[in-house]
Amino acid sequence: MSHPSPSFESVALGDELPEQVIPLSASLIVGGALASRDFTPVHHDPAAARAAGVQDVFMNILTTNGLVGRYVTDWAGIDARVKELAVRLGAPNLPGDRMTLTGKVVARDEAAHTVEVEIAGRNAWGQHVTGRVKVALPDGAR
Repeated sequence: MSHPSPSFESVALGDELPEQVIPLSASLIVGGALASRDFTPVHHDPAAARAAGVQDVFMNILTTNGLVGRYVTDWAGIDARVKELAVRLGAPNLPGDRMTLTGKVVARDEAAHTVEVEIAGRNAWGQHVTGRVKVALPDGAR
């Protein structure tokens, strides 16, 4: 849902983003892989995933990047701009599970009007994703 962005001045170190729970369906996992043109069989073919040692298809990094970006921009609002996004993957996201995203503001750059959000996404297996997203926020004087 689109909403105005918080001003840079109104965001403090330690501010926490609201938790977001994402149900993980086969449609999300397969659709994300195909939409990002990742045709690696383990992301859309259960037999290929099992042959690779995983019980089912699993989410690709580009879908995870998109979900992390959406999570932060849902909080940051329509006037925010993502400047950097860096993630590290851990446990796979599998169909039938859910990923819970959390975030916290860990850095502020006064000159650039950016904040850095540390994110984490957990599923039943453990930590799926960790990383940081730098986002530019509007000046409160506008």
